[in-house]
Amino acid sequence: MARPGKGSATFSGLDGLEAAARRRLSGAVWGYVAGGAGEERTLAENEAAFSRWVLRPRVGAGVREVDLSTTLLGTTVRAPFFVAPTAYHGEIHPGGERATAASTGALGLLGVYSTLSSDSLETIALASGRHPRWFQLYFQRRWKDSLALVRRAEAAGYGAVVVTLDAPVLGSRDRQARSGFAIRSSPPVGNGPGAASPPRGPEWHGGPYAPRGGDVSWQAVRRIVAATQLPVVAKGILTAEDARRAVESGVRAVYVSNHGGRQLDRAPASLDALPEVVRAVGSSAEVYLDGGVRRGSDALVALGLGARAVGLGRPVLWALAAGGQDGVGRFLRLFGSELANALLLLGRGSPHEVDGTNIAPVGSARGRPPHGPGRPSPPRSVRAR
Repeated sequence: MARPGKGSATFSGLDGLEAAARRRLSGAVWGYVAGGAGEERTLAENEAAFSRWVLRPRVGAGVREVDLSTTLLGTTVRAPFFVAPTAYHGEIHPGGERATAASTGALGLLGVYSTLSSDSLETIALASGRHPRWFQLYFQRRWKDSLALVRRAEAAGYGAVVVTLDAPVLGSRDRQARSGFAIRSSPPVGNGPGAASPPRGPEWHGGPYAPRGGDVSWQAVRRIVAATQLPVVAKGILTAEDARRAVESGVRAVYVSNHGGRQLDRAPASLDALPEVVRAVGSSAEVYLDGGVRRGSDALVALGLGARAVGLGRPVLWALAAGGQDGVGRFLRLFGSELANALLLLGRGSPHEVDGTNIAPVGSARGRPPHGPGRPSPPRSVRAR
C-alpha cells in the first residue's frame, strides 16, 4: 500500500511527478507500478520512441485560441487524452479508483477502468457521475463470467467495452517479482470472484505449456461484439495484420498498446507500431495509443501519426500516489495545459488540425519525412474525424 501522507498534491510540475510518487510508495508497490517485462527493453523503448520525432511548428498562423475537445466513439470529451486502464488503484492510494474517476469526470475526460479495479465498476460509475467511462475486460475462464461483467458495465452506464488481447498469460515481470508484489496471490479486486487476472504461467517441465486462462481469440471478440450494444475496442494491437482482424471482427476502435511494456519484452514501442496500424484500418475504425506518453508534446506526435487520442497510464498512478484525488486532478490539468500550449506554438487551434506535416523523424532531410523503404512516413493528414 501507499505510505500515509497528506491528500494534497506534492508536485509542482510534470517533471517532478514520478519522483513524488516514488517517495510515497512502498518498494513492493513501486515495483508493480514501475516495472516491465524481462529486461524492460520495450518499457524503455516506449518513451524513447517519442524522441525519434520532431515537431514542425507553423509560425504566423494567427491562432488565438485552442480548443482541445474531440469525440471518441461519438462521445464528446474535453481533450484527446484519457485515463488508460490500470489495476489495483487501492494499492496505490486509499481513494482507489473512486479518486481517479472523480477527478477525471470533473474535467470532462474519458476514464477507462480495469477488470482488476480495487473498487467495483458500479462504485467507479458513481464517482464518475455523468461523465464518460469505458470498461476494460479481461476474458475470464468461463464465458458466463465475461458476459456478466459486460452486463454490469452496461447497467452502470459505461460507454464501451475495451477487450484486452495481449494478456493470455501475464508477462515475465522481473522487477515486480523482485519487489515481492502479488507473487502468490493477487490483491483484492472490487469486481468480485468473477473478475480474475490473466493467469501466471505454470512452470515448464518439458511437456505442453498451457496456462488456464480465458479464451483470448478473435472468436471471443466476435462473441462480445454480438452480445452487447456497446461499441467494442480491441486493445493490445501492434501489427497491421491484427488491426485488420480487429476491424473484421466488428470492433469500432483499435487501441495500439504493448501493455506498458509489461507483457512481451522486445515487442515494438507503441508509437513505432502506430503508423502501420493507422494505414491498415484507414477510416474503418478510430485508433488510440498508450505507452510512454509523458508530455503534451508526446501527444502531438501521436496525433500527427494518426492517433485520435492517447491514454495515460503510469503518470495517472504517479499522480494518485502523490496526492490522491487532488493529485490526479492536478496532473490532468497540467497535462492539458501543456498540450494546449504546445498546440498553440505548433500553429494549430485544434487536435483535429494536427497531421503528418507537423512532425518529422529526427535528422530527416529538410525536416520532412523520408519516403525510403523500411521507415514509414506519417500519413499526410489525420483521417476523417
